[in-house]
Amino acid sequence: MPTLAEIQEFFKADRFASEVTGVTIVDAAPGRSVCQLRLEPRHCNAAGTPQGGAIFTLGDLAFAVAANSFAERVTISLQHDITYFAPARGKILTATASCVRSGRTTCHYTVDFTDDVGTHVAAMTVNGFITEKKTENFFPGH
Repeated sequence: MPTLAEIQEFFKADRFASEVTGVTIVDAAPGRSVCQLRLEPRHCNAAGTPQGGAIFTLGDLAFAVAANSFAERVTISLQHDITYFAPARGKILTATASCVRSGRTTCHYTVDFTDDVGTHVAAMTVNGFITEKKTENFFPGH
C-alpha cells in the first residue's frame, strides 16, 4: 500500500489542483480521502466569497485521491453534481470524499465540504468509471 507521502507526490502531477489552486492531500485510505484548500483572495469571486470553481476543484481532487490511491485500476469521473449551501467563513476549506459503492465498472462517491469554523459549505456526488488501465505505475513497488 502506498504511503501518504507517495500519494501526495503522485498527485502533484495534477498541476491545476496542486499548483494553480493550492489543494493539499491531508489523508487517504481505501475509498476515502481528505483534501484541504487554504483560502486566499485569489480563490474569491467578485462578491468576496470562495469561487465555486475553486471548491469544485478541491472536491474533484478529493474524489480522484479516494478512488485511485489504493485501487488496481484507474477510475475517472463521469458526472459530478455539487450543491453550494453557504459561503465559507473560515480560512481552510476541507473536502472529505467517501465511497458509497464501487462495482466492476462504476462507482459512486460523496464529497462533503466544511470550513475550519464549522460551516457546511457544499456537498458533491460523483459517478465514476473504472477503466481497464492498471494503476501499477502510480506507485511502483506496491
